Amino acid sequence: MAGPNRPRSRLAVYALTVAAAVASLLLPAAAAAQRGVAGPVYQQNIDALIEGAEEWLARIEEQGWLLRGQMTNIVQGHPHFRARYSGANSLGPRREGVLMQTVDLVIGRRLWHNAEVVAVPSPTRGYGFSDNRGLGSLANGEAFHGGTAAWDFNLARIFIRQTIDISHDATGADDDPMRFTGPLASERITLTAGKFAVWDFFDNNRYAHDARTQFLSYALVGTGAIDTAGDPAGYNYGVVAEWENGTWATRLGAFQVARNQGGEYLDAKILQGHQILFQLDRFWWIGRNPGALRLLVGNSRTRSARYGALTAALGAGEEDTAALRAYRNKPMAALNFEQQVNETVGIFARIGWADGRTQRWMFTEMDWSVSAGLSLNGWGWDRAGDTIGLAFNIGGLHGPQKRFLRAGGLGFIIGDGALGYAPEVVTEAYYQAALLPGLAATANLQLVFNPAYNAARGPLPIGSFRLRVAF
Repeated sequence: MAGPNRPRSRLAVYALTVAAAVASLLLPAAAAAQRGVAGPVYQQNIDALIEGAEEWLARIEEQGWLLRGQMTNIVQGHPHFRARYSGANSLGPRREGVLMQTVDLVIGRRLWHNAEVVAVPSPTRGYGFSDNRGLGSLANGEAFHGGTAAWDFNLARIFIRQTIDISHDATGADDDPMRFTGPLASERITLTAGKFAVWDFFDNNRYAHDARTQFLSYALVGTGAIDTAGDPAGYNYGVVAEWENGTWATRLGAFQVARNQGGEYLDAKILQGHQILFQLDRFWWIGRNPGALRLLVGNSRTRSARYGALTAALGAGEEDTAALRAYRNKPMAALNFEQQVNETVGIFARIGWADGRTQRWMFTEMDWSVSAGLSLNGWGWDRAGDTIGLAFNIGGLHGPQKRFLRAGGLGFIIGDGALGYAPEVVTEAYYQAALLPGLAATANLQLVFNPAYNAARGPLPIGSFRLRVAF
């Protein structure tokens, strides 16, 4: 990582790791996990500060090896807020502070022409507020349900990818941080199989898709109404086929789903329980300003119950509802828009819908969602690497889930024991300051109205500080 010889390069890697760890220790207590991607490729990272490091990384990539990494630290806190009552899945109304930490090491190896295998070891630790309960759109896309105080070492991703060139050029581009830098054909087919996050392929948005560098709220990282498949940390096994030519793209994926609602384990009966997603992308340029529109449709098939039957069981005093579960379909759809307005301003919007008759299963508890926002870079105040983000999400429930929660029912992340229903509204603003190449600090503020769709609770202010280093 630094200089022409291997010993110096190793010392540089160790020095970078230690520096990131020391930076994280300057922040308070414990932490949590992750969703999203590992970091930007076509930007200078912290290895630019180490003599010879960029050249060494480029040289080993030419030799068929990929090495990248990142560490993200997020401190969050909220004050005491109004809560007329609380239940088993409520966000605690007393003052609370948490620290979340994630580390990724992206290791790749070229296999044969246009084929590669990639593994991402990912130590994580910590928690979200109230163990990630009490909000329809949880406050930190890095945090997950059932976090740990000690470091938890896991293999977040391991997959094989084959790219098939259709056009005979090398002008294609892909900002995926888990892909070798190229060259790529502008028209190509990509096949991927293994363990990864659904968000690695679907529902991307240039301005709102990465909790490590952009917005934190779940429903601003992705479409809140899409019940994205995965375990509590957001990963699962699947296959994805993509075709793209720079103007159009299609993506088709099949994924495992959780065995139980919000559960840790994936359903091994993949022919009965699974999620299928299809996305159609259209890209364009207005002058020198790129834009995109994405249509995402899908179906989750999980061993779930209908809210109507669960509500009836609650009314009858039945505690064992296992007999109400069967493999059922939940169709979903989302529309996702982005447009660069000029060299400084970009805008985005998402709208999502899901069938509300069967239980929400894995991601958020939100049956419909509308979000929009803008991103401004720092060109106007001579801070080209800085970014300001402003956005909101309005999320709500359909009738069956409302009636279930009013009757005292519990989902996997919401349920106050009663419900004075109102749509949940999240507003979020952040300022990300580029301190050094690959090192950025972010101040973030969220204001949540009607947490978990309950007008008897909130409003809830949340303050966050994020420090991230990448190489």
